[in-house]
Amino acid sequence: MTTIADVARRAGVSIAAASYALNGTGTISDDTRKRVLAAAEELNYYPNASARNLKRGHTMTIGVFITRFGGNFYEEILEGIHDAVLKTEYELMVCPESHSPPALLTQRQVDGAIVFDSKTKSETLLKLASKRFPIVTLDRSLDSENIFPLLLDNEKGATEAFYHLYEQGARRISFVSGAPDSLDNWERMRAFRREAARHDFDVFLNDTATTEKSGYRVAQSIVESGVLPEAVFCANDQMAIGFIKAMREAHLRVPEDIAVVGFDDILIAAYMQPSLSTIGASRTEWGATAAQVLIRFLENDRSFPKPFRISTRLIERESSKVRHLE
Repeated sequence: MTTIADVARRAGVSIAAASYALNGTGTISDDTRKRVLAAAEELNYYPNASARNLKRGHTMTIGVFITRFGGNFYEEILEGIHDAVLKTEYELMVCPESHSPPALLTQRQVDGAIVFDSKTKSETLLKLASKRFPIVTLDRSLDSENIFPLLLDNEKGATEAFYHLYEQGARRISFVSGAPDSLDNWERMRAFRREAARHDFDVFLNDTATTEKSGYRVAQSIVESGVLPEAVFCANDQMAIGFIKAMREAHLRVPEDIAVVGFDDILIAAYMQPSLSTIGASRTEWGATAAQVLIRFLENDRSFPKPFRISTRLIERESSKVRHLE
């Protein structure tokens, strides 16, 4: 295997001079630099990027630690991150959810991290984050100047969902809640119930997991109770899809018997029958912004901007037009 010593020998210079020429550092003449580069090309020699970056103290790599690769939701986030990173000299390394913190993270084998992985403990991130190792989180808010929480505007979205139903006359409203340890779920629930309290009525709360099956089971239990709400807001679209499926099996109509609104605007939401009203946000923008904020920290500022949220919007479709209440 060709080494830098071979290049230096071919060019007739010292190893130090060859290193300066190949790395674009040091004070050497243009003639020496040209001879070294020509020798490297003749010998088909390429500097070891890993070794060079290790010596410099950085890897020029961004690490993404994410729950999973599959599914439209995560794919769009990754697409946004990828598009932003492609515009820079950084490389991208993606690591899926694991039962223990990945070595790439704990051993700082990347320059900075974007984390959307519930299995990675907050305590771990707080210990790891530093000026030399900044972290952007998409699923939690941590108190550290070296961790930037880039979250959706959950409160705005949940508030829009509430008034969409309330202004059509719905008063018996249920909230289908997801995982209790999810910040997104908690913020959506708090905002929705707060708005109901302002109008002097309660929202019925149904705790469950954030899956289609759990939304289905909640709907079954509501049907069995015999006390039907006029409208339901689900903390994510998967639960809303399960809820609608159970309604259909019980021969109840959506939205005529129960109006349903979800959150996330996953791909299938627009193509369901009935199509699902939901709260949406640009996930590619979310991912791209996360990468941009992190790279700006690494390249220039060594500090994060003031916290801000990714904007959400109400997408009205067939599942929430409460015609019988108008």
